[in-house]
Amino acid sequence: MPDVFEKLAKIFKDFPGIGPRQARRFVYHLLGRSESQLKEFSDLVGELKKLVKTCSLCCRFHSSGAAVCAICRDKGRDRSTLLVISKDSDLSAIEQSGVYKGLYFVLGGTVPILEKEPERKIRIRELLAQILERVKKDKLREIIISMNVNPEGENTASYLRSRLEKLVKEHSLKLAAPGRGLSTGLELEYSDPETIKNALERRSGV
Repeated sequence: MPDVFEKLAKIFKDFPGIGPRQARRFVYHLLGRSESQLKEFSDLVGELKKLVKTCSLCCRFHSSGAAVCAICRDKGRDRSTLLVISKDSDLSAIEQSGVYKGLYFVLGGTVPILEKEPERKIRIRELLAQILERVKKDKLREIIISMNVNPEGENTASYLRSRLEKLVKEHSLKLAAPGRGLSTGLELEYSDPETIKNALERRSGV
């Protein structure tokens, strides 16, 4: 049975982008902390699920204590545009660029190539319902699909376009995608703010 060190290393190794060496370095780092620091870390992890909720509108994680996150509540946001992204870290990267002032929707994942049940991988039903709500309530005019520039991201974007086609036509919506400021294979969350800014400013219809 693995000891506590190996158990923790295995947990860290399961984090996105973390390999075995880095996972073990995290455990060594924790061993160098004081007991009070470790307790604070443990308490925060224990409280994470209790204090961080999913926004009832955009589906992003937030800790404001309300059902709706601060971005969706902000009356100063451009409510005529909706930017569809795959995960919360993409939202953070886009917000840092400072160029986008509309609303968001977080899919919660991507659609793998050859996936037979895409609706099990992303929040497509919630997205469709949110678009209809935004059309009625906020006079939504533009939907921007912003996925990672890799095969899985492109497959997700293609699936979204096919599912949104009817809604777009019925409500005369513009369907757009960021311009090619993003390099092939690059993930949104690792793009610098200037690159994201240029891609969004050069967005085009799809």
